[in-house]
Parts: sequence; C-alpha cells; structure tokens
Amino acid sequence: MHIIENGNVAAALGVRLCRAGVIAAYPITPQTPLTERLSEYVESGDMKAEYIPVESEHSALAVCIAASSAGARTFTATSANGLLYMHEQVQWASGARLPIVMCVVNRAVGAPWNVWNDQQDSISQRDTGWIQIYCCDHQQIIDTVIKAFWLAEKVSIPIMVCYDGYILSHTYMPFDVPDQEKVDAFLPPFKPEYALDPDQPANLNTVTLPDVRVDVHGELAHGYMEIRYLLQEDLRTTLKAAAEAEQRFAQHFGRGGDPFIEPYRCADADFVAVGMGSITYQLRVCVDALRKEGIRVGVMGVRYYRPFPDEAIAGALKGKQGVIVFEKALSYGYEGALASDLKSALYEHLAPTGSLPTVQNLIAGIGGREIRTEDLTQTLRAAIHERISKEPHWIGLKL
Repeated sequence: MHIIENGNVAAALGVRLCRAGVIAAYPITPQTPLTERLSEYVESGDMKAEYIPVESEHSALAVCIAASSAGARTFTATSANGLLYMHEQVQWASGARLPIVMCVVNRAVGAPWNVWNDQQDSISQRDTGWIQIYCCDHQQIIDTVIKAFWLAEKVSIPIMVCYDGYILSHTYMPFDVPDQEKVDAFLPPFKPEYALDPDQPANLNTVTLPDVRVDVHGELAHGYMEIRYLLQEDLRTTLKAAAEAEQRFAQHFGRGGDPFIEPYRCADADFVAVGMGSITYQLRVCVDALRKEGIRVGVMGVRYYRPFPDEAIAGALKGKQGVIVFEKALSYGYEGALASDLKSALYEHLAPTGSLPTVQNLIAGIGGREIRTEDLTQTLRAAIHERISKEPHWIGLKL
C-alpha cells in the first residue's frame, strides 16, 4: 500500500508492523509525533502493546531494558538532549545485550538551546556499543525499522535507527507500507535465549571482578573484560548479519540494496562526496550539475555507521582521486567523526596498494543552518579543483 505521510509516521507504522509489545517514551521535539502516533495505535486497538508514559528519557530506556529482559519486543525513540539523558541506560542496554530498537530523530544538542537538525546527538553515542543505521528518506525509515528488529534479535545488540529531524521527520513523502502478513513472515515472534521468569529467579548483570571467577554452579564465568571483548567481536560480525537481513528483506518485499553504502554515479567517478542521512540525496543534485560541467564526481551515502563497514567503504573508494566528506556533526577538538573513521579505513585497506585518495572534511547544517544546494555545489566544486586548505571547513559560517 502506497501512502503519503511524514517520516515519523513511517517509523510508527514500522513499529506497529513489527508488533512491538512494550513502548516507553518521553516527548521531545522532533520525536514527539512518532510516539504520539504509537500511543494512538495502542489506544484505538490497532496495536496490541503496552504503552508506558514515563517522566524522563532515562526512565523510558530503563523500562525498555526491563521489558526486554523479561522477553518482550521493545521500542523507544528520542532526540538530542533526551538521548544524552539516556546515556547511562544506553550503555547498560548494549552491555546487557538487549535487542532494543530506538529511533533517534536527529537534532542539535544544547547549550545553547536549539531544536533544529544536525547529527551531533547520535554521533555522540557512537561508542556505546549500539548498532547505528542512518536513513535518507521515508521508505528507508519504515524498511530500516523492520530490518532493525530482525537484526537486533538475531545478534542480541540494540539498534539506533537515525533520521534527520524536520527534514525527514515532519516532511511528507510517498512510501510503501508492507502487508502485515509479509512482515510476520519476515520477522517471527521474539524468542529470547533467556528471559526473566518469576518461577526461575535469577540475577542479571551483577557486579563483576577484574578477573574471571567461578559462578554458583562451579563453572568458570566471564569477567567484565571478556564480556566487553565479546560485545566488540559480535559487533564486528553483525556486518555479515546485516547483509543477511538485507537479502532476506529483498526476498520478502522485493526491494533492497547494499546494507552499508548507497552509491550514486560513483562507478566512473574520480571524486566522491560522502555523507550520512538526507544530505546525501541533496548532494545528488550537486553531482548532476557538476557532471554537466565535465567533472566526474559521485556521491556515496553511508547507511551503516556502527559497526563501521570499513572494507565496503574502502572497496567503493578504491582508485578514486579524492573524497570529500560532508558532515552534520563534529568530534570537537579534531574533525568530523565520519572523516576520521573513513581515513582509518582507507589507510588500513588502501595504503598497502599505494593508491590513497585525498580526504577533505566539510561541516554543514550545524544547529539547523540552511544548507543551500547552490552552496553545496560551489563548495564541492572548489574542493575538487582547488582543495580547501583549512579543515574541517565549515559551510555557511558567518563570523
């Protein structure tokens, strides 16, 4: 069924189709309409779930942690300072290996106070052990939510589905809503390997010591370091699981692609613009304009950011002269986080070949600053012809 709706509704429909059993949320702009719509589904009986309103984002994720520990499929959503308020529980959810799905509707963080879009909120949580996937349009939002539940439950790792506030959350676009029967065939009921049971009481996530120790059954148990090592190793293997999820999704719904990157006119490109989220679709207009000038340039969207798909990215950029990374966030004190990760991947995989492309880092749209397509085109042209010397270079900065 094709409909025209906003991005928050696309996410809510995805959650409903996945039959989430527990939803907990606290309102924060621009996420609020997403969880409001879910509460309406529950109230009207269109969705069989427990909707739990709480007093804070910290409590929202705490409820999801408890529900997931008891074996329920759980969902929450947040933005900006709400995500930062969750930070303790964000760490807990990944350490406890709970398959929670959370939509992060990207928004700038304070101070100073700002309710507009950039990606600093989710980027600030990149090292918490969650999978992070970025969406470019409404079809990707609903499809990614559905894939995220399957993947999270496959690998027992929580997932953030990130999409740009207002630019995607509040704008209307056409997208396809899958049939419930097809989603049920793709995503079976959640059956955790272990769930809390009153008839079989147990302690979860008790205090660990620096070294391994014998448990109550007399068996050698992992210590904290071993548990964290396994999380890291399992995060890396989710790259294979993500490819499996994409393949299964294509078989059930007839659409899909590369789960990690989304290239556009890159095959014969000498230069490639790289970014995450809606800006990569805007950059396609710039690429088309520069192609008419005879400049062989393409654009590549990074969909799967954590764990970082280093091999896929390096393979796609092999043989290119230059890479221009556009970001809506910053690792303060150095450069954009995506640019740093990309440089590391290129060095690891391409340095031995002696064909490293140059990398330039451009910062745009911080705090919702307008990103004019004309400005993007001019900056991309300048980066290709002249190489912008000061990096990271801020687009639209007025001092």
